[in-house]
Amino acid sequence: MSITQNLIKARSHIAFVVGLCIAAAIAITLDGRLGYLRVSNGAQHIITRSADQIQMAPSKILSPHDMQNAQVAWGYFKKNYNPETGLVNSVDGFPSTTIWDQSSYLLGLISAYKIGVIDASLFNLRMSKALEALVDLPLFFGKLPNKVYDTRNLQMTTYSNKAAAAGIGWSALDIARMAVPLNILLYDYPEHAGKAGRILSNWDFDAMVQDGVLIGARIHAQTGLPETIQEGRLGYEEYGARATALLGLDTITAAKYDDFIEFTDIEGQQIAADSRNMTLFGAPNYVVSEPYILMAIEFGLDREAKELAHRIYNAQANRFASSGQLTAVSEDNIDQSPYFIYNTVFANGQAWNTVDDNGEQFPDLKTLSTKAAFGWDALYDTEYTRRLVAEIQKTKTADRGWMSGVYEKDGRVNMVATANTNGIILEIINYKANGPLVSARFAKGGKQ
Repeated sequence: MSITQNLIKARSHIAFVVGLCIAAAIAITLDGRLGYLRVSNGAQHIITRSADQIQMAPSKILSPHDMQNAQVAWGYFKKNYNPETGLVNSVDGFPSTTIWDQSSYLLGLISAYKIGVIDASLFNLRMSKALEALVDLPLFFGKLPNKVYDTRNLQMTTYSNKAAAAGIGWSALDIARMAVPLNILLYDYPEHAGKAGRILSNWDFDAMVQDGVLIGARIHAQTGLPETIQEGRLGYEEYGARATALLGLDTITAAKYDDFIEFTDIEGQQIAADSRNMTLFGAPNYVVSEPYILMAIEFGLDREAKELAHRIYNAQANRFASSGQLTAVSEDNIDQSPYFIYNTVFANGQAWNTVDDNGEQFPDLKTLSTKAAFGWDALYDTEYTRRLVAEIQKTKTADRGWMSGVYEKDGRVNMVATANTNGIILEIINYKANGPLVSARFAKGGKQ
């Protein structure tokens, strides 16, 4: 048989090999517009189910103690409400807020109503006022909400609450979170659907999604002009993608777990972390509890998130077993400099790292997070989670809500209260009784 005849017979195999080569070349591309290297790992990092994956705790009737805990959380929103605008302070006593924290407030408000902490009259009054404020918000370059606002007058500000007439940028993750309460209002609360719809019409959501990923904005340090950047790391990126998908936008790339993923053994668990390290990409790649807890209590965990959450929880429980240190880590405000830290399972190449936004380490400021303790208990209801909840009982107050946590070093309460902590606690308590806020209306078999 001639060489030509052999080539003809083998043409399908040759085409297959050429196709593989082309696919491999395409898998690594530099997207100059987004400013990062996309390395597609494909099937190299399949997230496989652990044989001992923890079962999700079933729904239950709330106990008097659950209701007392919810009343404590609502106390924060009674104290930090601004009747002039209808917004609440992100941090107790400080008249500043982000869209993320207002989302936590609205979700906490919905949850408080669903479980009977507040009545219909107060719910409708507060919700209507808050939505009116969101309709009236000045937008960053006319597109999307600024990262920060003064809760007294709706002015765009810096994080130190100084007026910033042009704004400082938008956070795609913060805005994605707002899609969750707005979706719930559109579906379940027709009396508020009109205002929720106006907010959705006012905001240019297309500006925060590009090629399937979430896009934030900031002011360029040299030019003073707005620039856009990719936003989100493993956990939060997927949470933001699920929230943004409620609007019908294409976030399929951001929703993938395995495109930027690496595994590290921590306390006997293969913990998934984002492979985009801070040195190259300028953002911490921290592994914390909160995004997985939020996915569970709002949407229900998908297959991959259920496994990753199981491993993250187990690593924390195993740390307690090996060291005696109760562990439930997440990001939190703290009552001393640097005032906001990420207590992590893993960050920037190190297990149990405690870092700020710039990656600086603060090992003496590790805390047991109040909201993480509540969250893991609602998800799994184990002997260990019950110990966590018992420990953070000392963070409750008579009129400021739940404090953010307890310092590991000396057991002192981290004496700062926030809208995010208390809003999420109300969501968690509602989840215990009613399942995920968004998807429970469609589920017939309880929690997902």
